[in-house]
Formats: sequence, C-alpha cells, structure tokens
Amino acid sequence: MTTHPYYFVYILYCNNNSYYTGYTHDLEKRYASHVNGTGKCKYTQSFKPVHIAQSWKITGDKACAMRIERYIKKLSRAEKEILIAEPYKLEDIFLF
Repeated sequence: MTTHPYYFVYILYCNNNSYYTGYTHDLEKRYASHVNGTGKCKYTQSFKPVHIAQSWKITGDKACAMRIERYIKKLSRAEKEILIAEPYKLEDIFLF
C-alpha cells in the first residue's frame, strides 16, 4: 500500500454551474482525468469541469483528506462559495 505525505482537497466549478468536491494525491493528474472523462467520476463525465475553483494541500493521511472532503460536500452552495473566496477559513477549522 502506498502512502502519501499529503493530499489535495479540491472544489471544481462545472459547466452546469455546480461545484464538485474531491480529494487526491496528484491534483493535476486528477483534474485532467475529470476533464477528459477518463476517471471513474460519473458526475464530471456528465458535467465537465470548467476550472479548479479552490484547492487545499492537506498534510496528513487519507482519512484526514476524506474527512475534509465530506465536510465540504455537506455545505450549502453559499457556504462553499465563502470557502472558495476565503480558503483560509477551512484551514482555521481543520488546522492543517
């Protein structure tokens, strides 16, 4: 099993005016897979990403990145837009 020293949690802005949140250890490669439809994400196969709205480098294990991803996914659109505009607010909550 491969472990990584950090992960990225990211929010994509999609072509249907929605946000998609995910995590990965290689942001560029994962974004390309969303754009090209080569990943296993059915949502971004249907609604292509326009750009990365925001991302955070998470030092810690996969479980930490998953916990942050789950937190963001539960937020309202307005709350996500606040995090996008003011990314440090997430850092204040999770202290990473």
